[in-house]
Formats: sequence, structure tokens, C-alpha cells
Amino acid sequence: MQIAHSIEDLRRLLQNAKQRAFVPTMGNLHAGHLELVKVAKQTLPEAMSVASIFVNRLQFAPHEDFDSYPRTFANDCALLEAQGCNILFAPQEKDLYPEPQVFKVHPPAELADILEGAFRPGFFVGVSTVVHKLFNCVQPDVAVFGKKDYQQLMVIQRMVQQMALPIQIVGVDTLRADDGLALSSRNGYLSSDERARAVELSGALKQMAANVRSNLSRNLSGEASKAIAQIEEQAMQSLRDKGWQPDYLVVRHQHDLSAVTQFSDAPLVVLGAARLGSTRLIDNLEV
Repeated sequence: MQIAHSIEDLRRLLQNAKQRAFVPTMGNLHAGHLELVKVAKQTLPEAMSVASIFVNRLQFAPHEDFDSYPRTFANDCALLEAQGCNILFAPQEKDLYPEPQVFKVHPPAELADILEGAFRPGFFVGVSTVVHKLFNCVQPDVAVFGKKDYQQLMVIQRMVQQMALPIQIVGVDTLRADDGLALSSRNGYLSSDERARAVELSGALKQMAANVRSNLSRNLSGEASKAIAQIEEQAMQSLRDKGWQPDYLVVRHQHDLSAVTQFSDAPLVVLGAARLGSTRLIDNLEV
């Protein structure tokens, strides 16, 4: 595996690549990230596979964990090389942002200012800006993202569509531990007791999904607002009773994350974000 720290070095390494498959990350890699690299290589077997590691300051609010975000570069390199990654792009801030990044990508409020965007203002501006810039650096044919960050995946898909970028976006199902906890770099913040309890978030989402299916079977074309609100509040209270601080537990349409007002056969997704101790976790399940 070759490592490029500057955009110029990356473009030199890629100059003879006929196809490029890309996985952007913030490092501190786990099996979920490696699955994305695997899928990238399977999607375009002849492509040069590229991963990036860059902790993007633009998507962190001042009170968030930018400075303490775990950085495990040597281990990340070993994992990527073992997975067969061809090139790692690992720029420093001065390489990717040599001057203040005043040009930014602003996704539409109806998609980016809800859920994660409501609790992390400006988050999706930071994500969209860095991903667009990384796309310009790598110029991939395929880019692979995990569905655990469901709203982020949707924002990126819409950005690629709106900007007419010639990139196929592939979403990969969330990889989970044996007990059902979604793999995440932030799981490392959990104490041993919190780690044992962390599965309660995915458990709450599973119960929500079961309740949604139950309502669908009874009322396929009926009014849904009251039933959905009750399902959401029950899930929130269930987590509060277990000592969590939930930000949201919601049922939304998969295609645009809009609220569900009528039961139909349109695919749905349940999404949740909650804090256990000092660690904020997110998860989702497609229904």
C-alpha cells in the first residue's frame, strides 16, 4: 500500500489508474470500515482502491470531540494494507485546507437541518464540503459509505446527483457486534458497564420497527401520525428509564427522511441518537 499525504502525491499515484474505488474515513478503523474497503474492491475489481483518513474539523462543533477523537494511524495503515487497499490518502489540515475553506457546500435544510443536523448545526455542511473536496482529489468512479450514518449517506447521494458528479455511491449495511451494537469508532469511549448496556439503543430501534410493522398490518392505508408519535415517545421513554439521554428516536420515510403521515407500502427507517454517559451513539434500522 502506498501512502500519499499531499494532493499532488495522490494524483501522481493515481495518474495511470483507469478506475478508482474510494472509501473516505476519519481513521480509528474497525471491521465496519474494512467491510467498506472490501465492498469497494468487489464493486470494481479492476479499480485502484483508495481510502482516506482525515479528521475533518469543519464537521465538529466547538464543544465536540475534535481534539480527543481517537487517532490510530499506524494500526489503521496495517489494517488497510491487510485488506488489500492500494493507496491511503492521509493529508494534514494544511494539505487539504491550505487556506481557510470559505467556499462550502450547503445541502438543503429539509434534509440537512433535521435529526443529526438539528442536534449538530453545520455538521452536514462540513461533511458535504470535505467529501466534495475529497471527491475532487481522488476522482473516484465508485465511493462506498456505511448505512450506519444513514442521513449522511443520503446527503452525499443527493449532492452527487445535484452536482452531476460521475460517481456511483454504494451504501453498505451496518456491521454489528454479536450482541447487535453497531460498530463505531466512538464505541471506544464506552466504559465496560456502558458497553454492556449500549445494545439497548439497537434494542429500542428493533422494538420500534416491530411496532411499526404491527401498525402497518392493521392499517395499511390509514392515518399514521398519532400511532407513529406514540411509538416514538414509548421508545424515548424506554431509553430514559434505562438512564440514557435520547436526542431522537423517529420513524421516517427512507427516500427523503420525511415524517410518516399515512401508512402505505413505502419503505421506512427508524433512526435514533442517544447519549449513554458522555458518549453519543447513533443507529438505524430499515423497515
